[in-house]
Amino acid sequence: MADIQNLINEIKGMTVLELNQLVKAIEEEFGVSAAAPVAVAAPVAGAATTGTAPAAAEEKTEFNIVLKDAGAKKIDVIKVVRTFTGLGLVEAKAAVEKGGVLKENVAKEEAEKILADLKAAGATAVLE
Repeated sequence: MADIQNLINEIKGMTVLELNQLVKAIEEEFGVSAAAPVAVAAPVAGAATTGTAPAAAEEKTEFNIVLKDAGAKKIDVIKVVRTFTGLGLVEAKAAVEKGGVLKENVAKEEAEKILADLKAAGATAVLE
């Protein structure tokens, strides 16, 4: 049990990029995927017979922040990324250069603020 606790403590001390590398290594080693399974909604039984559309899907409350392009002011974008991810300078720079998902499962209000900050710094980013 002490070994498990030591492993958990070591994982807590990792950066986001190190955790990403760990997940990829585990996926490759064991032939699994960390992607969440996607549930397919079944059609509403009464919709086909009555001609009414199914109820609207629930509004999304959590978003992923995706960096498409850092733009001309890369240093400003790195500063913004550091503020909301807690990454060090080197890790934030690598994340900006790589692009893609910068932060996952962010509440709507916080995601919109981060998106506005990234755009103000000159980046092209979207919420997914």
